[in-house]
Amino acid sequence: MKTKFAAIMLLTILMLFPFSLSAQQTAVNDTAASVSQGNTATDSLGDAQVSDSMDEAALAAGDDMQPEHPSFYKSLKTKFIEGNAGFMSFVALALVLGLAFCIERIIYLSLSEINAKRFMANLDAKISAGDIEGGKALCRDTRGPVASICYQGLARINESIDNIERSIVSYGSVQSANLEKGCSWITLFIAMAPSLGFLGTVVGMVMAFDQIQTAGDISPTIVAAGMKVALITTIFGIIVALVLQLFYNYILSKIDHLTSQMEESSIALLDSIMKYKLNH
Repeated sequence: MKTKFAAIMLLTILMLFPFSLSAQQTAVNDTAASVSQGNTATDSLGDAQVSDSMDEAALAAGDDMQPEHPSFYKSLKTKFIEGNAGFMSFVALALVLGLAFCIERIIYLSLSEINAKRFMANLDAKISAGDIEGGKALCRDTRGPVASICYQGLARINESIDNIERSIVSYGSVQSANLEKGCSWITLFIAMAPSLGFLGTVVGMVMAFDQIQTAGDISPTIVAAGMKVALITTIFGIIVALVLQLFYNYILSKIDHLTSQMEESSIALLDSIMKYKLNH
């Protein structure tokens, strides 16, 4: 839980800090532009010839300059700010929390992966040599669910094969549940993000009709504000759901890979134990 909380806080800071910094920079640029316009107007009133020469120089320099297109990040930030702050904050929060759980799962699953074939080869060599304690030590020193399952089998090596198999299957179910821990939260945020966007759509439509009722007239200017909020919140909600869905599918693929490793290793372990029992 501490790891999840730290990841959530870190992602929150990383996402919110650039937006706030960009907003402050935008405000500073707007202020500087206003002061520059005021100074230009004063100079033009004071000295018309100097203003004309400055205009000519600006036009000459402008001929060699291409219009600057806004970056993707700047456009994204602008649209985010133009949306309703309340609903856009909830959508951003769903993205941050969903990514936090995704990153935590990816780190956990990556650390759980081992070279299962090489591990089982080393373990089979120790079992064939009768070094059961060495096999247990190898399982304890190796991370991941494969080693944990093998340790449970070796711990009951003196029991019947049926008991060993039931123990391996039961502990494998526990390990599978650990691999899928937190995935339900990811699916929750995947479902919440577009729902919040659609809720913003409904609220934006209500705002538009309220403005129409207040003005007593239907005009594009009156309706545009509410409709814009509605569409922006919907777009961002769908984008958040798509991003989280990509991470979720990647997590599921890693879980399937680990599950198949557990099953193959369990079969190989039972074969090794049966050979050990026949020889001893």
